[in-house]
Amino acid sequence: MHPAEAAGRLSAHELQNARLGLWLFIVSEAALFSAFIAARYLNLGTSRPEELNQLLGLGITGVLLLSSLTAYRAETCIAHGDRPGFLRNVLWTVLLAGVFLVGVVVEWGEGFHYFPPSTRYGTSFFSLTGLHGLHVLSGAVLLLGIYLHGRRGRYGPGEYWPVEGVVKYWHFVDVAWVFIYPTLYLVG
Repeated sequence: MHPAEAAGRLSAHELQNARLGLWLFIVSEAALFSAFIAARYLNLGTSRPEELNQLLGLGITGVLLLSSLTAYRAETCIAHGDRPGFLRNVLWTVLLAGVFLVGVVVEWGEGFHYFPPSTRYGTSFFSLTGLHGLHVLSGAVLLLGIYLHGRRGRYGPGEYWPVEGVVKYWHFVDVAWVFIYPTLYLVG
């Protein structure tokens, strides 16, 4: 093994601590999202407006769920030494994140017209989609980071913790949307 490769490798204890740290971060983020979702239900008079674009909401949900598949495939590819597959799937995940964010921007344009942020539903809608959109954007930046490092040959079988960490974060972002979508689009 090349000395530079050995220096970048985490010991079993360091890897265990890194995973624990990531899970603690995800739990704290889940608490944040839970508070925002609870506020939607505790805020009386926040019935879902008829003008809400259900088809767009369903479409971006599908896009985000598909991005979880490509993120999973990226991690699986690098774990098995398939660098081209890893790079391809990371780029697909970033592209799908971009499509999701464009969809959210379109939603916001419609929302400002039909249910502005000054309304009770608008406050919930813009708060939840804004918080989630920020997490999607940060996830896309992290994905681009592992893509660039992956192009330089940094990851390989047995040595891909950054990929694993970013993909776990990405799955969390997707799961958060699975709770946000019904909160905003399905519950009256």
